[in-house]
Amino acid sequence: MSDPAILSQTAAPGPRLVEIDIQGMTCASCVSRVERRLGKLEGVSASVNLPLETAAVTVPAGITDQQILDTVKATGYTATLKSPAFPQHDAGPHLAPAPRPGAAQHGGGPAPSGQDHLAHGGNAATLRPRLVLAAILALPVLLVSMVPALQFPHWGWVAGILTLPVVTWSAWPFHRAAAINARHFASTMDTLVSIGVTAAFLFSAVELALDPMMTAHGTPMNGEHAPLYFEVSAVVVSFLLLGRYLEARAKAKAGDALRALLTLGAREATVLRDGVELKIPAAELAVGEIFVVRPGEKIATDGVVTDGASAVDTSLITGESLPVDVGVDDAVTGATINTSGRLLVRATRVGAETTLAQMGRLVSAAQAGKAPIARLADRISAVFVPVVLAVAVLTFALWLLLSGPVIGAGELQAAFTAAVAVLIIACPCALGLATPVGLLSGTGRAAQLGILIRGPQVLEDTRTVDTILLDKTGTVTEGRLSVVDVVPLTRVPAAELLRLAGTVESHSEHPIAHAITAHARQQTGGAGLLPELTEFTSAPGGGVRAAVEGRTVLAGRTGWLEENGVELSAADRAALLEQQQRGSTAIWVAVDGEAAGLIALRDTVKAGSKDAIAQLRELGLHPILVTGDNAAVAARVAAAVGIAPGDVHADVLPEGKVEAVRKLQAAGATVAMAGDGVNDAAALAQADLGIAMGSGTDVAIEAADLTVMGSDLGQVSTAIALSRKTLGTIKANLFWAFFYNAVGIPVAALGLLNPMIAGGAMAASSVLVVANSLRLRRFGR
Repeated sequence: MSDPAILSQTAAPGPRLVEIDIQGMTCASCVSRVERRLGKLEGVSASVNLPLETAAVTVPAGITDQQILDTVKATGYTATLKSPAFPQHDAGPHLAPAPRPGAAQHGGGPAPSGQDHLAHGGNAATLRPRLVLAAILALPVLLVSMVPALQFPHWGWVAGILTLPVVTWSAWPFHRAAAINARHFASTMDTLVSIGVTAAFLFSAVELALDPMMTAHGTPMNGEHAPLYFEVSAVVVSFLLLGRYLEARAKAKAGDALRALLTLGAREATVLRDGVELKIPAAELAVGEIFVVRPGEKIATDGVVTDGASAVDTSLITGESLPVDVGVDDAVTGATINTSGRLLVRATRVGAETTLAQMGRLVSAAQAGKAPIARLADRISAVFVPVVLAVAVLTFALWLLLSGPVIGAGELQAAFTAAVAVLIIACPCALGLATPVGLLSGTGRAAQLGILIRGPQVLEDTRTVDTILLDKTGTVTEGRLSVVDVVPLTRVPAAELLRLAGTVESHSEHPIAHAITAHARQQTGGAGLLPELTEFTSAPGGGVRAAVEGRTVLAGRTGWLEENGVELSAADRAALLEQQQRGSTAIWVAVDGEAAGLIALRDTVKAGSKDAIAQLRELGLHPILVTGDNAAVAARVAAAVGIAPGDVHADVLPEGKVEAVRKLQAAGATVAMAGDGVNDAAALAQADLGIAMGSGTDVAIEAADLTVMGSDLGQVSTAIALSRKTLGTIKANLFWAFFYNAVGIPVAALGLLNPMIAGGAMAASSVLVVANSLRLRRFGR
């Protein structure tokens, strides 16, 4: 669709999300103005991100994209629709935000040159020449102004001439932004800078024009400092440009993790068409196509292995260092690396639907969001600049008022110095950067560790969580059950019982079903020997039912059989109890309304589960094991990982997991839930913090707030620790931003702060906020 077509379209029925790029924002005041202006449109809400220079706008029916762009432009900024890096199709409401322009398309590739959407107020390349000129000219101005020994006849005129390019060309970004905002009767950080720098220069120029011979003899005749502030203008501009330049470079580093994530994908794929191998761009792969992956190559897209066996390095996606063995019917993820054997893979997801694409959208959405704590900064910034302007005027007036009935040059100079220092020190740049740059670094590092944080609200949730429910199968245990026994209870032979069970379970997504089907295929000599089935139905946490060769076959829990009218004798129940006492998970198989036998399976505890649960306790969480498995199996697993017997809930149906969460919440607990299956989705949604194991189902991942892409429970504790660390960093940023202004403004108003030092401090505050956030990039190293 062309740009004009996009701009002229009306909204589809119901709210939709529109993402726009905004150029020209420089501080928290800009963010607040844009959000307020967009919020005045009926039904519209917006979240604006300063370092990304983007806005995510929720738009109701009847409001066009062009109206959104016009509203932003009327506020004084340039706005364009964001071009999605990934086509969005039906990715779901949580996956809507796309990465910013310049991010790589599926298949990798660098961002277009010249684009840097992390640099508010200009990127590093555009700021560098202005900074270099300012620094070269400001140094001699500073030395000659501050060191009497270096002063020569008429040095004031030389200082003024050298300062002029600095306060005009070098400082142009500040003046331009201030002028644009002034046309809209608004003020921002640039207003303070522009007024302060211009006032210092004009005050000095007027003084020199009124007394051209002021510096004719080098040092003034009375030995006092000449009332010239050219060095203030030059040095303040240099400091502020240096601050923005360092910000731009540091924020580019903060976004490296997302850019790296988006460039992981394979560029090419070798497809198998009519028995011939053909290389095509990875983006052209279609669902259902078979492609070849040789040793050392990246897997082009998500799929299922149809031939071959290998070990796949998934560390780039999951954060886990050990390769994963895969064979026929195993799922593989795009962008992971085939380390050994040759694989044939059938593509199951392409483009925007791949795991990598969805990871990119989730990370970008989290970075573009706004944590609740950031709203405090927004509310303050809305009135901050006008208040500072008033304080500067009041400071100037009070200094003159308190100086006595006769106002001399010294009194005027002191009042002017204090007022300019107030303007310079008060710039709220650090305030606007405190939250988004922290999010940028934290979520980027999380992505590198195989952790996806759905949004900023999750950070707040992790801080208060005190209880965590852990699903057993696939979360605490490997989730790769294996059949250890087939127990016939009627005349149906064990081999036939296994064949029927494998057939009816072949359409289920549950790990137990996968284990039974795999064992049945292995015992019968291959996938083609399992018969066809019809009338398949599934009940999460209960079981499955289907018609196989004219017979009705059920497989599942005791309750599932009873719901379907199957009566269990005392002997049948005794056989079940015997298997449970052995620590096995036993699944009933019924044929034509009669219990035909049991299939016993066992699972193994993941190697890192015990240490992970100990880490969760260190984080102040109370771990509870919840499972649909029997009490004997659950007790054995709990004992192995260090969970107390009283904290084990066995034989729990999906609705029982939801009820367990609700009971804990009613008792005052803030509950996290970690799970991986369809039967965990409702509990994940009910919990205060839902954590999905990335090795699980899409339904579980969609219901969760936080996803760990691997299968290691240790990633759960790492995710919570990193989320809390990110929130702590944001709070520290906000504290120092507030503290800096709270202390700096009164000190400047009292005349205790030179404007040059104020400019350096203001620039340093922004750089320190960004540097503090960048420390998150070293988390876990």
